[in-house]
Amino acid sequence: MSGSTPSQTAANAPISARETLTLPSLGINPQFITFTHVTMESDKYICVRETSPQNSVVIIDMTMPNQPLRRPITADSALMNPNSRILALKAQVAGTTQDHLQIFNIELKAKVKSHQMPEQVVFWKWITPKMLGLVTLTSVYHWSIEGDSEPVKMFERAANLVNNQIINYRSDPTEKWLVLVGIAPGSPERPQLVKGNMQLFSVDQQRSQALEAHAASFATFKVAGNENPSILICFASKTLNAGQVASKMHVIELGAQPGKPSFTKKQADLFFPPDFPDDFPVSMQISQKYGLIYVITKLGLLFVYDLETATAVYRNRISTDPIFLTSEASSVGGFYAINRRGQVLLATVNEDTIVKFVSGSLNNLELAVNLAKRANLPGADELVVQRFQELFAQTKYKEAAELAAESPRGILRTPDTVAKFQSVPVQAGQTPPLLQYFGTLLTRGKLNGFESLELSRLVVNQNKKNLLENWLAEDKLECSEELGDLVKTVDGDLALKIYIKARATPKVVAAFAERREFDKILIYSKQVGYTPDYLFLLQTILRSDPQGAVNFALMMSQMEGGCPVDYNTITDLFLQRNLIREATAFLLDVLKPNLPEHGFLQTKVLEINLVTFPNVADAILANGMFSHYDRPRIAQLCEKGGLYLRALQHYTELPDIKRVIVNTHAIEPQSLVEFFGTLSREWALECMKDLLVVNLRGNLQLIVQAAKEYSEHLGVDACIKLFEQFKSYEGLYFFLGSYLSSSEDPDIHFKYIEAAAKTGQIKEVERVTRESNFYDPEKTKNFLMEAKLPDARPLINVCDRFGFVPDLTHYLYTNNMLRYIEGYVQKVNPGNAPLVVGQLLDDECPEDFIKGLILSVRSLLPVEPLVEECEKRNRLRLLTQFLEHLVSEGSQDVHVHNALGKIIIDSNNNPEHFLTTNPYYDSRVVGKYCEKRDPTLAVVAYRRGQCDDELINVTNKNSLFKLQARYVVERMDGDLWEKVLTPENEYRRQLIDQVVSTALPESKSPEQVSAAVKAFMTADLPHELIELLEKIVLQNSAFSGNFNLQNLLILTAIKADPSRVMDYINRLDNFDGPAVGEVAVEAQLYEEAYAIFKKFNLNVQAVNVLLDNIRSIERAVEFAFRVEEDAVWSQVAKAQLREGLVSDAIESFIRADDATQFLDVIRAAEDANVYHDLVKYLLMVRQKTKEPKVDSELIYAYAKIDRLSDIEEFILMPNVANLQNVGDRLYDEALYEAAKIIYAFISNWAKLAVTLVKLQQFQGAVDAARKANSSKTWKEVCFACVDAEEFRLAQICGLNIIIQVDDLEEVSEYYQNRGCFNELISLMESGLGLERAHMGIFTELGVLYARYRPEKLMEHIKLFSTRLNIPKLIRACDEQQHWKELTYLYIQYDEFDNAATTIMNHSPEAWDHMQFKDVIVKVASVELYYRAVHFYLQEHPDLINDLLNVLALRVDHSRVVDIMRKAGHLRLVKPYMVAVQSNDVAAVNEALNEIYIEEEDYDRLRESIDLHDNFDHIGLAQKIEKHELLEMRRVAAYIYKKAGRWKQSIALSKKDNLYKDAMETCSQSGERELSEELLVYFIEQGKKECFASCLFVCYDLIRPDVALELAWMNNIIDFSFPYLLQFTREYTSKVDELVKDKLEAQKEVKAKAKEEQDVAAQLNMHAQLLPLALPAPPMPGGYAPPPMGGMGMPPMPGFGMPPMGY
Repeated sequence: MSGSTPSQTAANAPISARETLTLPSLGINPQFITFTHVTMESDKYICVRETSPQNSVVIIDMTMPNQPLRRPITADSALMNPNSRILALKAQVAGTTQDHLQIFNIELKAKVKSHQMPEQVVFWKWITPKMLGLVTLTSVYHWSIEGDSEPVKMFERAANLVNNQIINYRSDPTEKWLVLVGIAPGSPERPQLVKGNMQLFSVDQQRSQALEAHAASFATFKVAGNENPSILICFASKTLNAGQVASKMHVIELGAQPGKPSFTKKQADLFFPPDFPDDFPVSMQISQKYGLIYVITKLGLLFVYDLETATAVYRNRISTDPIFLTSEASSVGGFYAINRRGQVLLATVNEDTIVKFVSGSLNNLELAVNLAKRANLPGADELVVQRFQELFAQTKYKEAAELAAESPRGILRTPDTVAKFQSVPVQAGQTPPLLQYFGTLLTRGKLNGFESLELSRLVVNQNKKNLLENWLAEDKLECSEELGDLVKTVDGDLALKIYIKARATPKVVAAFAERREFDKILIYSKQVGYTPDYLFLLQTILRSDPQGAVNFALMMSQMEGGCPVDYNTITDLFLQRNLIREATAFLLDVLKPNLPEHGFLQTKVLEINLVTFPNVADAILANGMFSHYDRPRIAQLCEKGGLYLRALQHYTELPDIKRVIVNTHAIEPQSLVEFFGTLSREWALECMKDLLVVNLRGNLQLIVQAAKEYSEHLGVDACIKLFEQFKSYEGLYFFLGSYLSSSEDPDIHFKYIEAAAKTGQIKEVERVTRESNFYDPEKTKNFLMEAKLPDARPLINVCDRFGFVPDLTHYLYTNNMLRYIEGYVQKVNPGNAPLVVGQLLDDECPEDFIKGLILSVRSLLPVEPLVEECEKRNRLRLLTQFLEHLVSEGSQDVHVHNALGKIIIDSNNNPEHFLTTNPYYDSRVVGKYCEKRDPTLAVVAYRRGQCDDELINVTNKNSLFKLQARYVVERMDGDLWEKVLTPENEYRRQLIDQVVSTALPESKSPEQVSAAVKAFMTADLPHELIELLEKIVLQNSAFSGNFNLQNLLILTAIKADPSRVMDYINRLDNFDGPAVGEVAVEAQLYEEAYAIFKKFNLNVQAVNVLLDNIRSIERAVEFAFRVEEDAVWSQVAKAQLREGLVSDAIESFIRADDATQFLDVIRAAEDANVYHDLVKYLLMVRQKTKEPKVDSELIYAYAKIDRLSDIEEFILMPNVANLQNVGDRLYDEALYEAAKIIYAFISNWAKLAVTLVKLQQFQGAVDAARKANSSKTWKEVCFACVDAEEFRLAQICGLNIIIQVDDLEEVSEYYQNRGCFNELISLMESGLGLERAHMGIFTELGVLYARYRPEKLMEHIKLFSTRLNIPKLIRACDEQQHWKELTYLYIQYDEFDNAATTIMNHSPEAWDHMQFKDVIVKVASVELYYRAVHFYLQEHPDLINDLLNVLALRVDHSRVVDIMRKAGHLRLVKPYMVAVQSNDVAAVNEALNEIYIEEEDYDRLRESIDLHDNFDHIGLAQKIEKHELLEMRRVAAYIYKKAGRWKQSIALSKKDNLYKDAMETCSQSGERELSEELLVYFIEQGKKECFASCLFVCYDLIRPDVALELAWMNNIIDFSFPYLLQFTREYTSKVDELVKDKLEAQKEVKAKAKEEQDVAAQLNMHAQLLPLALPAPPMPGGYAPPPMGGMGMPPMPGFGMPPMGY
């Protein structure tokens, strides 16, 4: 439309595009908004890869775009899964062309899988949520994220895609067809037109087809007559043939199905506007929802085509910036697009307008209808209805049915359509049109409610119920209550299903009730939120199924929100029918929670059962499930019912308990015992006493049991007192018997023993005394002795266990119970026989009895204590016979032989023989026994038992040192030697003398000698040891040549007397030379050590002594010349090296042919700067070993002595030198010529370039840097060339540096710091033409222009605005005060607020009216609008109206008027105020009115007042009511009239003789008084014509009588006559209407009366058919028939009764 606004046009457009978000607003740097950094695999996520300021990946969830997820990830590419939060990452493996692929689950924070591709992946994409497509330089792979599978190769890239940039890869839904799309530079004649290539691959056929296309996509389409969908491929191309550009879009079916209808190939032209000659498609998206194809071009054009017909639908430009990425938005049938500015655009179909657009603007009715049917869109209703009517008129019922079935939004699926088909007569042999219609609907989908009802009615009439079942199972019918009612006549079950689906809840409940499925009622009601009449349902069930009623009631009780019927009410329902068991079952179930509020019901259920079924009540109480019932009430009922135990449990008063508890005959004993546990201690004891008083014998066992169970609660002492109070030892015995095992109280145990003894339980007494550990033994012993039991075993147990054996023996002996003494000793405890024997001896028992007692026990008798007892009483000989008897039996008991030995020693019966021959006695015991009798015998005994301490003590005490010395030498025990040789031994000297003089000379055993020598050494007695050894070794004894003793002699001399060592070395030959020599070295006897090593030809050790200890290199060299051994020379060389004699050391190493110390030699030679000698040494070493260090040092040594030719010759020979390290070392030490040779040989161009820079060979350095191709190298060479003012070479280097974003700034700063501004600008300008030129170069050049060449800045900005880092350039322009350029940059960066501020602050340079208008409407800050108004008012007042017209929709008009009013320039903005007055703003209206008054423009003023009433009416009227102009005063009257100030308006009109205005004001006021006053005024003024006019103008207000009266009284009847005629006519018409209404009302009354008579007559006809003998039925309520009346008589009462009133 020509007159429509842009917003209206956009609203009417068939395709709408809106901005959903902008990436820069989320913190994304514009330099990363490119095809290589941004990915969008679906409408769910956008993924952005950032490389500065740090590597990161930003994930934007489209459901919450303002909360982006930023993660520090380094990768070359990142893809978010189309459906889930799974991230795929690709990164190149350093130093290779391989790519490492990883897949991460962001939600689980886990790696899903990874793989390393053997070749570089140039493009990849999610082709399905589970599959990644990987495109390499040669092939295409598919990689599934499931399992551990690796990428699978699908096909190889076609030849037409070589050197193409891959921009898309897609798969059809079946994954049987794949398409790969790439673009390449255009043909030479038109290179700017990019060429597109496509490879289509069939997985089944394993074949490819190469086509020209820029964009492609797959789609599915269902062809009529084919139930299987067809796979279509759509692709668009723009090609150049013979100089002509052809733009086409094709739609082709893939894999046509044999024998089935196929899709006809379609193609259409893409019409590019003339302004877009080189634009080309970059993406294609297909909306399956609407059946549309979207073709998006690089420059933002959108082409929309119909998928089925390839018909062009729409074309528009949706973006002014280039689009590089799109993604399908399947949920809304549109697509997302991202442009270079970072806008994320969403294009969708405008459902309200697209059909109208196609039918109207395109005039394509068929396409419009198809679109509406396909997507269920509005806009084609009239066309569809018209077409339906045409088909129906042509009797094409099948086509009409199909059209109705597919009609958009179901506009034809109405009862009228069904009626239309029903009205068609059925032709014989043909399917009825109605059934055709329903059949078509069934094949297309689901029927609506009315259709389902009509079809079901037909099926029910034909009794084809199975069809209904099938359709319901397939969900073809819409269920409704009416449909259920219809089906119920033939099938109740099916009707119930329909009711449930239709949510006809009352009908469902009624159906379940009829089927007696009451449980389902509750379930269903809960599901649908319905509340039935539960009480009625429960009563219904009770009549027929009491148990079912219980179940139903229980189900109700379990409903959420509580039971809908009170539990008590339900219980009463059961009890009313005497259903006690059912009521009990219900209450027991619902009262399980045992809540306090259920106490009444708990009491109730117990009462009814205690009265009727006591056993049930007992079971309930036993269960313990209730705790809130009326306990006293239940206790009384229990007592009455004979449930004494339950009564006890519920009574809370002691008298009640005592009354009930005596009924022990009716209470189960165990329960009664348990009851005692519930009573307090005092009450329990009281009840026990009562029971014992009533029946001691009968209740004793019960009381004992209770006391046992609750002894802790009652207290053992209290229980004991209770039994003792009744002197019941039997009760005490039974009570304490159970408590005994757990008690440790001595009194308890004693009382039990006492009770058992008094009740004759001797065996129990014997058992307790034997087993118990807690009774008081003294007290028990005394009690048993006093009791004098016939059986002494209890007393024996006590005395035996607690050590009262003497008392026991005395008691038994004095009471003549010798039999028990023998039994005790023989059977109970033979071990205590010694005590018995001792006591019997004390009691002067005859020896024969004692001997007999001893012999009767024999071997069981412990000998040692027996001997001790007899020995104490000096009666040892008493045991002679016993001991000899034991020995004869072969006893080896040491105590037996000890005792026998003592007897032999005392009797002096050849004791030496016994001591030496008897092997069983204890030497220590017997020796001790002999010490005072004969020390020699003691020594014999101790020697035999090796009792060292005892022997030493007795020999020392008796001066037997010779015996001691012999014993010590023979023992050979180190500990014993240490003990006797310790300095603390005062007898040591006497012992040593005896050892040296007697013991050792007598010994022939080397071991004894060795042990003695060792002992002397250990005791640190060197002088004594030397004395001993000289006597043994040097005096030709048997041990003179002993190797160990010679070693020991020399070593001892080294330690104790070094002066003798050399003599021993010369005299002795059989000693360990190496070991002794080392000891001599340690003892600092170096000459002796040197002599030892020379004697044993140990030359290396000898020279080491000279070097390390004597420190004489001269003697060592002399010694080396003498022995001429390599090892000796090697040691000498090492010593010379340590002493700094490097040259001598190198010579010695060469003599030694030793290459092992090359590292130390190299280090020393370098320190001493003797590289000539080092070269000779290293040449020798190279013959021995292949070490990188040796070869490297040799090269370095050559370099240090300037033998460069030798270096060149050496590196050409086989070597293992680390040339890189050598070169670096030479470079570090400024040996650049040598370093150059090395770097050139190893092709280290980077280091070679730096070296050549050092040598001032700049051209060679550039050549080397080109080969190195390293950013660092380029920088070093570049900076060196700049310093040397070699700017041509520096520019060559710089061009290779600035293509790297990170290095650009460093180069720029280097140039600028050295003042090379022009050279730097030249470098940057050259960099613009580079293939890899990036945003940083353009930006940096702009900054340089801003600083040094501002005249070029604006041109540069305009040419390359899309390739600039605008924020950085903004800062530069701001610093350099280039305001015009700064404004332009702000506009390009959408910083309109800053742009407007800059223009206003720096208007002389930055202001342009047209530009400012464009900027100001886009600012976000409202305050800038008013600042702009001030700005224009001050600087450009002539253009202020133009500005305000632009801002009219954005500013507050009141504020603008206020600004202008304060400035005193209100008239200046009059055009603006006229333009915005339509908004009816009070300030604007009042300002304009003021201007109109000043200009005396009353027409405009009146127009303003009429159209805009938002102002102070009264104020304005008062202001102009005294104006000199009549029209102004008339306007004031008009304002008063509008304000309802009728009198003021009329007065003002009368004053100015404006009678017409006065009359119109009266008429509009509706006030009769004003009108009549105006009539009087006209009569008074003699204005008769005005009087007549006023009668007509105020016709409705003036009363006729007043008008006639005034006319008659003032003789102006003639002027009132027209009024009278009109008044008469009006009233006559009103009377006629009233009469007519009256007659019609009478007719209606008569007709109604006649109708009532007809009804009464009809009723009388039915009454005549009833039997005459039957009386008439009584009236409701028992009242008599109504009284009859007629013929003018008053009504009479019927049946003689007076009339009854209500």
